Amino acid sequence: MPALALAKSAIDLGLVTRDAEAMLAFYRDILGLPFEATLTMPGGTVMHRLTCGETVVKLLQHQKTPDSAPAPGGITGATGLRYFTISVTNLTEMLTHCAAAGVPIPVGQTEIRPGVQIAMLEDPEGNWVELLETTR
Repeated sequence: MPALALAKSAIDLGLVTRDAEAMLAFYRDILGLPFEATLTMPGGTVMHRLTCGETVVKLLQHQKTPDSAPAPGGITGATGLRYFTISVTNLTEMLTHCAAAGVPIPVGQTEIRPGVQIAMLEDPEGNWVELLETTR
């Protein structure tokens, strides 16, 4: 059976948004992901591209906003993609910064196993972002 022949050591994420400016404020301005470009896609969709290491976070706003929103409740709220993880070396500093900016933090700093701490943030569309720091 063939396996994927990866051309890049990261995956890219596409997040459809109702409010691109709020999402840019979260990912670019609060989390500090570098802005790469804004592209107009076929059908009138606008894609804002940010980088996170080798990953590209694509924020897509369609000309016609979809009727459905993500199921609330984070990890236990539904099946499917419920969160993604960004590994950091400054978890405490980022949590302080996010709290001061009014970002919802549904899971505060927690040691999940020796030497590994996480926290969960909620973006303006209700998607959860895990920040993970390995201290060992």
